[in-house]
Amino acid sequence: MDKNEIGLNAGKIWQLLNDYTRWSYDSLKRNSGLKDKELGAALGWLAREDKIEIHQEEDELYVSLGVNVYIG
Repeated sequence: MDKNEIGLNAGKIWQLLNDYTRWSYDSLKRNSGLKDKELGAALGWLAREDKIEIHQEEDELYVSLGVNVYIG
């Protein structure tokens, strides 16, 4: 896996999250067809870019698009 593949996988995840609902990690994995390490890298990419919100509830991880408001 290289940076290009991670970026492409991040794009897949962003497209799934683009409906602005909260997805469980398992739902993202199932619907994206990515393996754990591929999904983890893609989520890390999106988190580093401040594009997603990650929430932990009990034993489940949830992901949604972040709302970034910049006033310039």
